[in-house]
Amino acid sequence: MNRLLFIYNPTSGTGQIKGSLSAVLDVFTKAGWLTTSYPTQCPGDAARSARELGGQFDRVVCAGGDGTLSEVASGLMELDSPPPLGYIPFGSTNDCAATLKLPKKPREAAVVAGGTGVPFPMDIGLLNDRPFVYVAAFGAFTKVAYDTPQDLKNTFGHLAYIFAGIASLPTIAPYPIRVEYDGQVLEDDFFFGMVSNAHSIGGLKPPKAEQVVLDDGLFEVTLVKKPLSLADLTDGLQALVNLSPADRSGALVQFQARELTFTCGQEIPWTVDGEFGGSHRVSHVINQQKALRVIRGA
Repeated sequence: MNRLLFIYNPTSGTGQIKGSLSAVLDVFTKAGWLTTSYPTQCPGDAARSARELGGQFDRVVCAGGDGTLSEVASGLMELDSPPPLGYIPFGSTNDCAATLKLPKKPREAAVVAGGTGVPFPMDIGLLNDRPFVYVAAFGAFTKVAYDTPQDLKNTFGHLAYIFAGIASLPTIAPYPIRVEYDGQVLEDDFFFGMVSNAHSIGGLKPPKAEQVVLDDGLFEVTLVKKPLSLADLTDGLQALVNLSPADRSGALVQFQARELTFTCGQEIPWTVDGEFGGSHRVSHVINQQKALRVIRGA
């Protein structure tokens, strides 16, 4: 009998995983898995348990929010031969679930994670050696992801980020940054930057989401330059979240890249998969193509 390690965060979202635990484990058993369950105890515990235990199993499945998935992926990336990774979404936004085409109902997602899903080699990003699954970002709105209260996330989902983001507008200041990517250089003042590999970010489709290929070795990069006026800033941000068809201000810069270096005279705080990712003057981002086998839906 094949062995499955089930890592779950009992506090994700509204904590509804507790009511679904029996059904999820039953699905795994019926699919032929001998399952070991591990409830995480504190931040960082999902990564530690995946790193220390994951190599003993044929498959690892995690349940929680995108932060839990990111942690488990980070732990597995430290193994020489990591097993396939499945995901049962229980968070408030679940961007990765949308990208991986996973069902929203726990039992149905467990069927995919433990049986019908297809493992495929997915690109994993590194920000200064810290792995991320779907996005690393800085500037406007990024601090919102880890500062927004959990009860607001539970009630409003991705709208919570928008509410909190609007409240942060008066504090936004641009960063003067030199961006080096794939042999090219770009220098400007930027309000926002995002390096992603996803079809959903913050519950919204990112610009040119239809071009995203999860295993092509390329990030989608979006930068918002300092505009000439508040109207230009509004126009650029509306285009960023697909509320307008195009950016007329010229503030939005978009391209694909395998490797980037962001250099700034001050420390830039980053968000990595919705969690605080540290502050750096020099930030090196690299795409590790097909680094981890992740299970997705049909």
